[in-house]
Amino acid sequence: MTRSARRTRRTLQVAGAGTAALLALSACSSSDDSSSASSKANASSSSSASASTKPSGTVTVFAAASLQESFTALGKEFEKAHPGTEVTFSFGGSDTLAASITGGAPADVFAAASPKTMATVTDKKDAVGTPVTFVRNQLEIATPPGNPDKVTSLKDLTKSGLKVVLCDKTAPCGAAAQKALDAAKLKLTPVSYEQDVKSALTKVELKEADAAVVYKTDVHAAGEKVAGVEFPESADAVNDYPIALLKNAPNAVTAKAFIALVRSAEGQKVLSAAGFLKP
Repeated sequence: MTRSARRTRRTLQVAGAGTAALLALSACSSSDDSSSASSKANASSSSSASASTKPSGTVTVFAAASLQESFTALGKEFEKAHPGTEVTFSFGGSDTLAASITGGAPADVFAAASPKTMATVTDKKDAVGTPVTFVRNQLEIATPPGNPDKVTSLKDLTKSGLKVVLCDKTAPCGAAAQKALDAAKLKLTPVSYEQDVKSALTKVELKEADAAVVYKTDVHAAGEKVAGVEFPESADAVNDYPIALLKNAPNAVTAKAFIALVRSAEGQKVLSAAGFLKP
């Protein structure tokens, strides 16, 4: 082989080695870029997942009228703890609310004043999972301030001429009152049956009635507007209050967070202060 040929061969070998090195570097670079892109994608996915589980937006709560004061306070606490959220409430008779839910009314959470009214919703498969009892409530007689008619017992409500109002029999407070009357073997004909416990209490506050059988929590919330009279038969008519996430909840994530607050030590403290009994 001539000197010129050997030189040409050496040049080709060097060029080949350089090309191989460049290919190797290109492969490494491509692998690094792919790894980096994958890491960014994973980070983005993780961030999105975290955002999707963070309470946000509006949550709609259907709740028994007797929960109005305590749930309103809890709603404000929830909004403060989760900036950007809003808790809206629809308070009323549990039976009326249950009918609205099964009729398709949009809501995220249902808090009822009795297992029976909650069953209206669960029987239609409109709740997720099993409702949980979060508080209990007991009855009390409400009279105008000073108790002018000297009502001291459930039996006193049967006095001739005394204007007494009860909750409608289909409402939890009305069913509980009837249970207490049955336990005392008493018959009572009220001047009116009210749609929910707040309506019954208002009749006394406006002095349109001499007495009403309501919940202890409502007497507590009314303050000096009424006087409360305890009676032993109320122990036979204590209502359990269940709460549940609704199946078609528009904002399930935030709804679950609100239910968690209600059941938390902080939530229970607010409810106990309002006069509710522990579950």
